[in-house]
Amino acid sequence: MKIALDPTPFHHSHSLLEFPKVAKDMGFDYLQMTPHRDFIPFYNHPKADDDLVQKLARAAKDAEVEIASLLPVLRWSSPDPDAREAAVRYGKRVLQIAVDLGVQQIGTEFSGRPEMAEESERAFYRTMEELLPIIEREGLHLAFDPHPDDFVENGLEAWRVIRGVNSKNLGMVYVASHTFHMQEEPLEIMRETGDRIRIVHVSDTMNHHASHGLRYITNPPGNPVRVHQHLKIGDGDVNWDEFFHGLAEIGFLDDPNTVMASSVFAENENAIEVSKYQSQTIRELTERARSGK
Repeated sequence: MKIALDPTPFHHSHSLLEFPKVAKDMGFDYLQMTPHRDFIPFYNHPKADDDLVQKLARAAKDAEVEIASLLPVLRWSSPDPDAREAAVRYGKRVLQIAVDLGVQQIGTEFSGRPEMAEESERAFYRTMEELLPIIEREGLHLAFDPHPDDFVENGLEAWRVIRGVNSKNLGMVYVASHTFHMQEEPLEIMRETGDRIRIVHVSDTMNHHASHGLRYITNPPGNPVRVHQHLKIGDGDVNWDEFFHGLAEIGFLDDPNTVMASSVFAENENAIEVSKYQSQTIRELTERARSGK
């Protein structure tokens, strides 16, 4: 397993090419590249040319950090044909960047719309039909996160959608902060999905279903907003012993190709302290789960 830093908390204070050194300074040997305006921005065409990609590769090598995964967020499942076709074009460039960086693992979101779930699912499969030949030819692995406010938010239903593509090169991203949106119990999702969970994001969140649904009150009542947080371990309601022991049970912790990314976004003002805390705590919980304690 590769324990990686998501550098999003440092986007405001550091440049793209500084992220590998930041990761190393925070105690991480791996980096997960998330959307960034100079690299692969949200929903738009990648902005990194071949020269910048090579500079990033050199910066990682100099810092003795490996880029473990890319996390593009593109409108793969958009019911808008123009947006979906653009995502396919942008996605082809993302796949080439992954190859050039020597990165096998890519994580992403479905990026459809819950109010148009059927149309979004059709768009998802259409996109996979176009991109899968490249993904399989290059030996890449693409994993999807059922993100809150997507056309599929339920954990097992997301796995069914992924499984339907019928390719071992596709899998699932399990985001701990989305635990209370995925409906099923974490162990049920992990056991059903097994080794097709290739990336997990480690950050805590509050259970918005608590207090009979009144932990968070939004107005007007019944509006369709989703709420969750990306807090440091221990600041929310995620059962971390269950989380790590579940990953140990399915073999995630001992797989050299899986990626565990620290993804705390709630405390930018304390990003250095929080990142170091995450690095240490993830390692402690991993060792405890491996030993069965």
